[in-house]
Amino acid sequence: MKAPSFFAQFFALLGLALLSAESASSQDDSGLWLWETDMEERAEEEGDADLWEDYLSDLEHLMQAPINLNTATRQELEQLPFLTDQQIEELLAYVYLHGEMQTLYELQLVRAIDRRTMEMLRPFVCVIPLNAKTSNPSLKQMLTQGNHTILTRLDLPFYRRQGYEDSYLGTPQYHALRYDYRYGSRLQIGVNGEKDAGEPLFGRHNVKGYDHYGAYFLLRNIGKLKALAVGNYRLNLGQGLVAGSNFLQGKGYGLTSVTHRKEAITRHGSTDEYNYHQGVAATVNPIRRLNITAFYSHRKMGGVVEDGHITSIDKTNLHRTAKEASKRNAFTLQTMGGHARYDARHWSLGLTGMVYNFSYPIKPLSRDYARFNMSGKHFYNASVDYAYRQGRWVWIGEAAMSREGQAVINRVHFNLSQTYRFVLIHRFYAHDYWAFFARAFAEGSTPQNENGWYLAAEATPLAHWRFFASVDAFSSPWWRYRVSKPSQGIDGRLQISHTPNKELTFLLRYRYRRKERDVTDTGGEIILPTYQHNVRFRTDYTTPRLQLRTTADYVHFHSRSLSASQGWHLTQMALWSPPLKGLKVSAQATYFHTTDYDSRVYVSERGLLNTFYSPSFNGRGCRFSIHLRYDIGQWGMVIVKLGQTRYFDRDSISSGNELIASNQKTDLQLQLRLKF
Repeated sequence: MKAPSFFAQFFALLGLALLSAESASSQDDSGLWLWETDMEERAEEEGDADLWEDYLSDLEHLMQAPINLNTATRQELEQLPFLTDQQIEELLAYVYLHGEMQTLYELQLVRAIDRRTMEMLRPFVCVIPLNAKTSNPSLKQMLTQGNHTILTRLDLPFYRRQGYEDSYLGTPQYHALRYDYRYGSRLQIGVNGEKDAGEPLFGRHNVKGYDHYGAYFLLRNIGKLKALAVGNYRLNLGQGLVAGSNFLQGKGYGLTSVTHRKEAITRHGSTDEYNYHQGVAATVNPIRRLNITAFYSHRKMGGVVEDGHITSIDKTNLHRTAKEASKRNAFTLQTMGGHARYDARHWSLGLTGMVYNFSYPIKPLSRDYARFNMSGKHFYNASVDYAYRQGRWVWIGEAAMSREGQAVINRVHFNLSQTYRFVLIHRFYAHDYWAFFARAFAEGSTPQNENGWYLAAEATPLAHWRFFASVDAFSSPWWRYRVSKPSQGIDGRLQISHTPNKELTFLLRYRYRRKERDVTDTGGEIILPTYQHNVRFRTDYTTPRLQLRTTADYVHFHSRSLSASQGWHLTQMALWSPPLKGLKVSAQATYFHTTDYDSRVYVSERGLLNTFYSPSFNGRGCRFSIHLRYDIGQWGMVIVKLGQTRYFDRDSISSGNELIASNQKTDLQLQLRLKF
């Protein structure tokens, strides 16, 4: 099919959806759309889709059981990623000084809460008089009066990859099934199973059904017991230098994206098979302001064990072929430790300790850039984290050590006024610092082998205008992947957004990156800087009935050793609420044209429940998708998504086992949720 046929398909779908939207409901979803846009932009930066599932699920639950602003605690408000520390502080102070709120419109009287933030808050908060407060529930109530949720997903590809001819052991369908029981925010119990595409179901190495199973139990706020987790869980301690699964703290286009805030213990209910603990963890509050956390984990992990040594750890956990299946449950990892934190009015102090024990010594394959990675059988991490808040200033940091190296991060937030805000972050991660579960602010994927300064500012000097600018200067004292010497780089960002009215928003974004890289086929003898420029222009038109978004991206990449390459894409998205109550229809079309992989473009697309989808494209082609969601009262939800990608410059897609002997691929995704 040629390009015109593609657009004919898309605009036919667009026309049908527009006809069905003529008498759409008038419900105002502007706050929800603002929040979804904010999260979508962060997902495009982070990229790891599996980490989003639990977080988005909890935020969705807040929309069903919103936070009462008259009784809200700092910890509850910190669940909302778009709130700054100052906004939380002033919101709590307003209720303390003026008494309980009578209406959400009082948020306009909180000096630090601007109109945009107030719109995003509305889906997640409410105002209930204090005399309506109910007593603490009994254990019987929590176990019998909660809500049950069953969520299942099926992905059907309408193409065949090369691996299914002679390598993959299972069927090409992806399937996942989850059950969750929840009583408010106090009790969560769940189990899940997942089979990736290509993995067998009830056969081969999966005779018990799915390739991966998980279960969790999380109890909160019962007297002195603040949290108790049994089964699969995640830890978020300090600023993430020892243990952190907070993915909402990278470099983005807003100051809240660099703030690390999360509860110490959270459930792990997603299908991610790598980033979690398995065992028991608890947080207690023995005296006022002091929280103590202890944990123990024992879990099997995938990888390669040769001659009694672990030579590699499998992070993908795909078991489609016999070779991949041989890596399954290759060794065990035990972790244990604790965290103590004291929170005073203006300051806090925490201590963290964690020890690791692998069933076999780790002896990674010899690569110069990985010379200082973990090696051995026993490891440990220890850290001290601290925070000081005074007026417009916030200082937060953590200093950590491992068996050999050290790591330090410090950040200062300064709010000159409601209009001008600044953040300064310094981090030093030694080349020989290692922490298995660490996740902190960094240019790379782990807090290791990096030193950098990050400065960002956000300003709203004019009504309807918002400005953001940041610069990050970083260096690595040792080699990195594809950089065979100590290196340095810079990452600069600028964003201007204009909202002339509630319906219309314009956004212009520019990003400049300079990084060093080995020149291909020189064996690391020649290293040259590379330069990348990214420009984005986007318009959003939002009404209670219709949302339209147009996005145009341009990428320019060059190096002295390479001819310059460039890429661009144009994307149109439309979202409607048809007259049938509970139905939402969205459609999206993209045309992309890039010179090579270095000039690839990323496109955000509406995904399934509690997920975001941001694929990258290189070459020349187009993609369209249509997404339908139908909510059946309070008890049912169905999502159907059909997407097709077509390339105009090739006859096949990908290579090896992933090869598709066609220039197009079409996927159908189905999702069903039942609540009772």
